[in-house]
This record gives sequence, C-alpha cells and structure tokens, in this order.
Amino acid sequence: MMEQNKKNLRKQVAVYEKSSLPASIWQLLNTLIPFFGLWVLAYNSLSISYILTIGISVIAAGFLVRTFIIFHDCCHHSFFRNRKANAILGTITGILTVFPYNQWQHDHSVHHATSSNLDKRGTGDIWVLTVDEYLASTPWERLKYRMYRNPLVMFGLGPIYVFLLKNRFNRNGARLNERINTYVTNVGILTISAVFCLTLGWKQFLLVQGPIFLISGSLGIWLFYVQHTFEDSYFEEDKHWEYVKAAVEGSSFYKLPKIFQWLTGNIGYHHVHHLSPRVPNYKLEQAHNNTLPLQNVPTITLATSLSSLKFRLWDEQNKKFVGFKEIKVLVKKQKDYLRPEKA
Repeated sequence: MMEQNKKNLRKQVAVYEKSSLPASIWQLLNTLIPFFGLWVLAYNSLSISYILTIGISVIAAGFLVRTFIIFHDCCHHSFFRNRKANAILGTITGILTVFPYNQWQHDHSVHHATSSNLDKRGTGDIWVLTVDEYLASTPWERLKYRMYRNPLVMFGLGPIYVFLLKNRFNRNGARLNERINTYVTNVGILTISAVFCLTLGWKQFLLVQGPIFLISGSLGIWLFYVQHTFEDSYFEEDKHWEYVKAAVEGSSFYKLPKIFQWLTGNIGYHHVHHLSPRVPNYKLEQAHNNTLPLQNVPTITLATSLSSLKFRLWDEQNKKFVGFKEIKVLVKKQKDYLRPEKA
C-alpha cells in the first residue's frame, strides 16, 4: 500500500469521527433499558422455570455485550465529544461490565498502538507465539501456552480470571487517578452486588447474574479473539510494521447477521475501528460502506469464523496462522534431534 494511499484512507474514514449526541443518547436508552428489563424478567422467571431464566439470560447477555461496546467507545472518547462525559459514563458502564475504565483505557490504547507488532506484544492483546518461539520454548512453556489457547480455558475460565480477578487489581506503574478509578469500580461492583443479595437473596442473584456474566464474558473474549485470529492475518517485526496495514489487514471484517451486528455494536467492522478508533460504533458500518478500499479487507462470517479455533501459532515464514497439528512434524524432528543416540 503506497504511503499516499494510506494517508488518503485515514482521511476518508476521519470524516466519520464526530459523535452525535442524539444517536449516543438513543443507544444508551435502547441498550440499558432492555438490559435492566430482561434482568428483572429473568429474576421473576425463577419461580416458573430455570430453563426459561437461562433463555432470558442469553438475550440479556447480548445487551451486556452492547453495554460493553458503549464502555469501549467511552475509552476512545468517541461516544461523547466531551471527555469528562465519556469518563463518567465509562466508569458507570465499567461497573456494569466489571471493567475499570482508566486501567482498561490504558491497556486498550497500547493494544491499538501495537496490534500485530511482533516486537511489542503483551499488553491488551491475546497471547500469540510464533512457530519458532514455540519450538524454542521449554516443555513447561509449551504446556502453559497450549492450556491458554484451549477453547475451554480461553472462553470458559478466561472471563472468570480476567473480569472477576485480574480487573480488580491495578497494574504496576498505574497513576493515582487510574488507581482511584479501579477502587471506585470495585466498590461500585461490591455495593450493587450486596444490595441485590440482601434484597433478592444471594442465590437468586447468582442464578440470574451468573449466566449473564459467563455468556457475555465468553462472547466478549470470542469477539476480541476472532477479530485478530484469522488465517491470513498480519504480523510484522517493528521495523516492518505499519499502522494502516495492521488495521486493515490485521483486523477482520466480521460479517454478522444484522441482529448480532446490532447487539455487538458493529464491532465486527473492526478494521474500521482500528484504522480510526474515534469513529463511534454506530458510524462504523457507514464508514465501511462509503470507503471503497475497505471493501477488500479480510472478511469472515459466523460460519467461517469457527475455523479460527484451530489457529494457534503465527508462521512468520508463510505469513499465516497455523495449528499445533501443522507443526507436529517439526516438533517430532526437534525431539529426534535432541534425543541422545543409543550406544
């Protein structure tokens, strides 16, 4: 991609960066009101059938994912034009989604600045090893990586560890305002949980909130995973890494059915979001449709995205993701080479 073309592409998308107050308010209303309504409905359904409760919780989880997208936009200062308004709403929605606003904003900003950069991995992204790194790892490191990339661990235990445990603590080097925001978020979560447990009963609270949390958490990790883990993605060493290429080639266009696209706040247009994080979620589709060069970005569908589960390692030689099975021969050769010869 020529340098001039990159500049033009960013300029074309930049015109969609201004948020609309009526659109933002409307999204708040059509997200939070249904979420709270479904939560109450799920609670009332406990006396009828827990299967019904689970069914309602699945829908409520979709609205919690949509709430997270609002939180996500606030972190990019794209939901409102006023920074303070973004910070206030971001903290409130962060309590609802159990994410500390300032802390996640920092890590996510690093993710945007380093996405697909092989020399700057480790903050705000999913753990990715190259084939060579995996072959050079110890058996214990390989086991840890295999466990981490196991779907049951990543999408099952992942939400519990990251959202409930990791998010409760400040990172090393966090500034005072970030630390205070984490404490405020933690107190907010504890207060709301305590009120619900005391008024509704702790069992009833967990029976409703538990499924909503686990389902929305798994969906959130899945969305983040699939938007950067597809066969012909983009990864480069720092000296060859380019921001625009990382955005349009290293972030997928996840073409979802309209209802899922709506519930996930258009985050499937991830290439547009990485190209210009200041574009509010409700303008991402418009930016994609009206920007001709973006029509040819890597596209995955609900069906084809499932194949990403087999992609575990980045093959630097062939510039694509591969699975453990595809490097089985290399691992065997390595073991044979290291095995001492019999006398």
